[in-house]
Amino acid sequence: MTTYTIDTAAAIKRMAQAGLSQEQAEAIVETFAQSNDALASKADLQTAIDRLEARLTVRIVTAQVATATLLFVLLKLFG
Repeated sequence: MTTYTIDTAAAIKRMAQAGLSQEQAEAIVETFAQSNDALASKADLQTAIDRLEARLTVRIVTAQVATATLLFVLLKLFG
């Protein structure tokens, strides 16, 4: 997972200079720092997509085999 680093003290200072209170600036920077751990990278997303694609392929093939088997049985019984 990709990690982003920021200078929290500088970020708080810039936000305070822009008009936020010290408490607001600290809360925003702290929230960003905590949420940074939950960010997914492009590689994480690609891995998830690849896994989903594999699962879907298995389900599709299984459904096709089941349909063909059912058709074969019905043809044997009624054909």
